Amino acid sequence: MTFDDEKDYIMRIIKEMVRVLFSLMLGKKYVAVEMERDNGYEVSGRKLAELLEMIDRGEINKAENFLLESLDYSDKNSIAAAAMFYQYLSEKEEKFLIEHDFSREEVLDGISRLMRQAGYADVIDIVEGTVIGIDTYSEYNKI
Repeated sequence: MTFDDEKDYIMRIIKEMVRVLFSLMLGKKYVAVEMERDNGYEVSGRKLAELLEMIDRGEINKAENFLLESLDYSDKNSIAAAAMFYQYLSEKEEKFLIEHDFSREEVLDGISRLMRQAGYADVIDIVEGTVIGIDTYSEYNKI
């Protein structure tokens, strides 16, 4: 697997995790999660747009720390905001992430931790199985 293939694979996993998370939380099928700056999502009183601006300024670690320290895992809107945070971060160029001491693997780790702590740990295995071409959880576990 080349570096570009690995990067694309990680991005697909992250996008699929966000899509599945939104579908489970909101009870609807989502093909794509829209990233609107003025979407109104908040985490502990801070708008998601502010956290995304921190990412754009290269303050990735600071933004993630704030997100994780103040996240209410019982609030679906906060979980949705955190998922969109990681989706947005995953769409940044590798060069940008490296320049700001971050990596795609850290983005994947962040969204995985979010899903586990929000009670969606089983979804991670299902999503990873689907992304690599295995359609069901039971087939994934047979490997």
